[in-house]
Parts: sequence; C-alpha cells; structure tokens
Amino acid sequence: MKNKIRESYKRILYDYLRTNEEGYLYEGQQLSKSLIEIGVSPEEIVSFHIDSVKGFIPDLQPDMLNSFHFLLEVMIGYGLQYREHQSLREKQIQLFSELEVAAQMQQALLPEVPRHIAELEIGVLSVAANQMSGDFYHFFQDVNGYLGVAVADIIGKGVPAALCMSMIKYAIESMPEQRLEPHALLGSINRVVENNIDPSMFITMIYGSYNLKKHSFSYATAGHEPGIYYSSREDRFEDLCHKGLVLGLSAETTYQLFEKKIEPDDLVILLSDGVTETKKEGKFIERKDLCDLIQKFRQLPAQEMVEAVHQELVSWSNFELVDDQTLIVIRRRV
Repeated sequence: MKNKIRESYKRILYDYLRTNEEGYLYEGQQLSKSLIEIGVSPEEIVSFHIDSVKGFIPDLQPDMLNSFHFLLEVMIGYGLQYREHQSLREKQIQLFSELEVAAQMQQALLPEVPRHIAELEIGVLSVAANQMSGDFYHFFQDVNGYLGVAVADIIGKGVPAALCMSMIKYAIESMPEQRLEPHALLGSINRVVENNIDPSMFITMIYGSYNLKKHSFSYATAGHEPGIYYSSREDRFEDLCHKGLVLGLSAETTYQLFEKKIEPDDLVILLSDGVTETKKEGKFIERKDLCDLIQKFRQLPAQEMVEAVHQELVSWSNFELVDDQTLIVIRRRV
C-alpha cells in the first residue's frame, strides 16, 4: 500500500512541477488523508519527497541535497514527538470518556429530594468543582415516620469516588434495621469501607435520622464538617457535635449518638467542607460568615435559600470553586 501511495505522491509532484497548476495541490491535499489512514509518518513523507525530487533532478546542487537531509532529520524528531502526543491525546480522550460515565453514575446515585413531607421543608444543592464530585448525599423515608439523611465526602475523585458512592448507598439501603440508629449505621458502614477501599482513600460522613412525630434529630458523625443548628426562638446558631473518626481508618471504631430537639421554624444545616473552604478576598471564610448568609436568606423557601447562599459564596470566590460544595437545609414547618 505504501508503495502505491509513494508512486501517487511522485506523480502528483512531477505534474505540479511541470505545469504549476493548482489542481495538483488539491490532489496533494486529498492524498494526505490516505497517508494518515495508513499511518505514514511525517519523516516518511519527507523521504518520499526527497526520492521523488532526486528522480526528477538527478544533478541536485549539494547544498539543496544537504538541506533535504537536514529536513529529514528534523522530521524524524518531529515524528517521534508527534506520535507521543497522539498517544497521550488518545489516552486523554479515553480518560474523559471514563469520567463521563462515572459522572453519569454519580448522578444516578443521587436521590430525589423528598418534597412531599408536610412537617418539613428541604433544600438541597450539590455542585462539583470539576467534572467529578467527591460529595455524596442520600435521603430515605420509612413507614414509621422517620427521614434519614446522609452527607459524605470521599477524599478522592474520578471513578474510584463514584464506586465508593455506590458502595455507601448500597450499605445504607441494605441495613434497614440500623437506619434509626445513626451511630450503629456509621459503625457498620465503617467496617464495609475499611474492608473495601484503598488505604489512600478515606470518607467523612454525617448521618442523621429525623423523627417526624417527636421532631427530634438524632445523628452521628465520622470526621465530617460539623452541621449547624439554628434555633428560631432564640435566633441563635450552634455547631452540631462532630466527634468521630473518618470512615475506613479502623474496623474497631465506634461512633457516638447525639440528639437535638427541633422546634417550629428551626433549621438543620448539613454541608461538605467545600462550603467552608470558600475564599473571600483571598482568605477562607469563617463559619460565622456562612451563618450570616443563612440568616440573610432565612425567610426564603429552603430550596431558594440554599441556592441564594451558594450564589453568594461563589461570587465571593470569583466564581471559582476550590472543592465540591454540598448544602442541605431542613426546616421544621409546624
């Protein structure tokens, strides 16, 4: 095949040198497609050209012949670099394709936000800093009047993070008897994580269970960014207790149970550390800054509140996220 291409190149070049007609330039452009398809390297094309010219003009001047040899050496180096570039580009395209699949997997794992609970108003926003997110959240409601909610942050990105999310989701859903005991559930998930993920990865998580009859929020944390409780009656914010090691460090780790009574118009705010890692004027914001924002937009419906808070945060950071951001607001209506 290459010999046939070589002869075509020689013929087109000869006809162009003889007539100087532009039509042969077009033929040369069309020939380049065939050269690419059969994998002819740049240095081989230069070699075609040198051999063809020698056939037309056997008494080439030495300087002209030497210039061809110089060009051939340059193109050999260029060809090597070009092939390496193409190989890296193909790998990049493959990686991008894998990330697309993983991103779709992540989206499929995230649940519908429960909007139909008469006692509660819920707002959720989760935004990835890049194509893939390390944040995960989960809701479930059972027939006994409990709403379970989890927020996790996988330290790691890409396909491994998506697989970890799938594992956590499956673990939560496969332990229905422990959903009402956040500390026990975290202990079970911790053992699953410790046995199944690479030691270089770890997961932080907060898991809570809202009792819709008693209006209490029981929860346990595993090294996660502290949640926030807002008392409407006292007009006061406080951090939720956040004792507990990250998931996956030790199978023997146990977690402590905490509980908070929720009054009408109180808020429970769960978040990932990407929210508090927002920078304002080059410095990380304080938790008070976040509480001030929540106070500023507190009268909005919960979903509008989280969206307004997020917009303000990204404007502070010049619309550049340094980490994934997840923010969940649960408001007691009655």
